Parts: sequence; structure tokens; C-alpha cells
Amino acid sequence: MTWAVFLSIFAVCIVKVLMTCLPTGTVNWLIRKFEMHAKLREEDVIISINGNQLEREEKMQVIRAFNEATVLEKYTIYRGYNEHVYLNPENDGTPIVIDAKRGKQNIKIVMHKYNDHIDIVKQYKKKIIAYSVHVEPLQKHFMSAAADMA
Repeated sequence: MTWAVFLSIFAVCIVKVLMTCLPTGTVNWLIRKFEMHAKLREEDVIISINGNQLEREEKMQVIRAFNEATVLEKYTIYRGYNEHVYLNPENDGTPIVIDAKRGKQNIKIVMHKYNDHIDIVKQYKKKIIAYSVHVEPLQKHFMSAAADMA
């Protein structure tokens, strides 16, 4: 009986030490795996506005601005109930569409501009995640892209 108690206490102590003292590489991998607003890399994405793909310099500007964005709020989406509100918003602006590849996963990111923020809708597998971000350069890029389209 005492051996069983001793071994269980020892096992719990080992698990506790491993959980609190993980190596930095493991911690970074876990954070990247579950982050909502992941960073984009140029070679993994195709960016288009109104069906026209962006060229190298514009593409880099959008990626840089996207990576520097600050998440404001995450929205709750209920499948079949309010997902159409985020997939087809009522604002009449042209969205920026990003097709990205992360490992084996294909991710579609659609960005819709509003006056004070940008809504991002991320679709992968059968999941939809929507959240708003604030980033000044990306909002200016939306304005210049809209002026170029007109």
C-alpha cells in the first residue's frame, strides 16, 4: 500500500515538473498551434482584391500589416444561425481575400473594412473563426485599393 502511494506521488511530481518547466521550443510550438491570429509568410499566401492578385510589393505590405495587427475582439459564430452575417457582410466594400497554406491545411482569410476596424473571417476544414483587428496601414491600403478600382 505504501509503495502505491509513493509511486503515485512520484508520478504526479514528475508530471508537475514537466508541465511547469517545458523547453522554450515546445512552448513556442504549443502557442503557434493554438493562436487565433497567426503570422503569414509571403511564400505561403496568395492575396487578391476583387479577383486580381496583388503583386510582390503590395503583397508584402498587406502581409506586414496583417502580421502587425492587434486583435480587438473575437466573435462567436453559430453554424447555420449567424455564420452568413460574417461570410457575406452588408458593407459594400471589396474584401481582401488571402488563400494561405499552413502545413497540409488550406486556409481562406477574408478581410472586410469598416471605419474603425477590420473584420477577419478565417475558414479552414469545416471551421469558421471571425474576429476584428485594428491596423492603420491595412485600413489605408483598403482606401487606396478602393480608389484604384474606381
